[in-house]
Amino acid sequence: LPPNGPTALRLPRQVALLSRTTIMAVEFDGGVVVGSDSRVSAGCHLAELEEPPLVLAAANVVRNISYKYREDLSAHLMVAGWDQREGGQVYGTMGGMLIRQPFAIGGSGSTYIYGYVDAAYKPGMSPEECRRFTTNAIALAMNRDGSSGGVIYLVTITAAGVDHRVI
Repeated sequence: LPPNGPTALRLPRQVALLSRTTIMAVEFDGGVVVGSDSRVSAGCHLAELEEPPLVLAAANVVRNISYKYREDLSAHLMVAGWDQREGGQVYGTMGGMLIRQPFAIGGSGSTYIYGYVDAAYKPGMSPEECRRFTTNAIALAMNRDGSSGGVIYLVTITAAGVDHRVI
């Protein structure tokens, strides 16, 4: 990214979970892995900024929206990304709370994999271990949840950039 030039920021406009998907994010030292099945849908907004935004700043925007609509919105929202200050980060928000977590899962398929992710997660995993952990969890969810399916999308975000994979 240019040090002094504008940077395009893609912010999620909506993620339609309506019991049709499985999503997951996992921190590792130096980055984050985000995965989903291919039934996830999202829109985006673009904003021009002078420098890349902090993940915590994006998480606070989501937290404020969650709090503002807490009476009408019952959702566990996730924000995951990388920034130069804190590296890889995963935040969860519900009803206005904001909690940094080593990993987070969501969507209709998540109910089938809580036991697996709690047993399989180990602090200090490498990027490849995080990709394998995320792939296995989403594959398990897709096998059990009739509303999750298709292929698995994996994105690894580090200081070096973004790596997209389809499994």
